[in-house]
Amino acid sequence: MKYRKKPVEIEAVQLTWANWGEICDFVQLPWGPEGVHGCYSDKGVESDSGEKIGLIIPTLEGNILANENDYIIKGVHGEFYPCKPDIFEETYEPVDK
Repeated sequence: MKYRKKPVEIEAVQLTWANWGEICDFVQLPWGPEGVHGCYSDKGVESDSGEKIGLIIPTLEGNILANENDYIIKGVHGEFYPCKPDIFEETYEPVDK
């Protein structure tokens, strides 16, 4: 059988270092002081291991690292998850208000 994805409106914000505060406000995760546990705000530098630093998103599948330019999506049940830009742009389009 074939299936088609139902049209569902979601909220999403693209992660950039310029909108870090907006991302942390959008996700509103119950972490540490000011809700920033897991929000690494090192402005795109790499960790000692050479890994690009980003935002850790607790998802239904476990913690996932969102990197710069990934979209952070708020799902229909209030869950958050990251999505790579190319996948996001193939899957979603802006909704006129």
